[in-house]
Amino acid sequence: MPRTKLLVLCIAMALLAVGVASAQTYSSDFKVDYFANANTAGAPDATVRMDNPGTAGGGICADIFVFDSAEEMSECCSCYLSPDDLRTLSVNGDLTANPGNGVTVTGGVIKVLSTTYVGSCPAPTGGLTLTYEVKGWTTHVQNSTSTITETAMQDADLSSKEFNTLEWNCKSIHAVDSGRGICTCGTGS
Repeated sequence: MPRTKLLVLCIAMALLAVGVASAQTYSSDFKVDYFANANTAGAPDATVRMDNPGTAGGGICADIFVFDSAEEMSECCSCYLSPDDLRTLSVNGDLTANPGNGVTVTGGVIKVLSTTYVGSCPAPTGGLTLTYEVKGWTTHVQNSTSTITETAMQDADLSSKEFNTLEWNCKSIHAVDSGRGICTCGTGS
C-alpha cells in the first residue's frame, strides 16, 4: 500500500475514533421521566424505582431533582444505592410531599444523576462527580382512577449548563427554604 493511502487510512481511522469519543455523552448517568396525577384525590400513588447494577464495584448516589409543571425545581435530594440495591420512592410521599415553594405538585418531571459515593451522599449542590450507573423505572398514573403504566427512565444528554443549573437550583433550595424542598429516599439500603 503506498504511503499516501496508508496515511489517509490512518487519518480516517483516527477521525473515526475521535468521532466515536466525541459522540459519547453523559446520557447513561442522566435519567429523565415524568409524573402525573400526583397528590390527586382518588388517584393511586406512583413510584420511582432505582437500581445500582454494581458495575463500579461499590455504592453510588442517585441525585434526584423534581420539577413542577411550571418548570420550577420543587425538591431535590441525594440517595445512597448499594450494589444490587433496589430503592423505591413514593411520588406522593418522598418526591412531592415537601415542595420548596409550598405549592402542592400534581405533575412534572423527575431528573436523576448518578454520582460517586464518597462516604455519604451529600445534597447535590456542587462538586459532583458523575458515574454511569443508576438505572430507573417509574410508574405513571394516567388518570385519576387507576390506569397505571410503568416505563424505564429515559437517558438524556446532559450539558454542562444543565448540570450547573441543577446543582445551583438545589443549592438554593437547601440554603433558603429551611428544610422545605428536600425530598426523601424511600425504602432500600
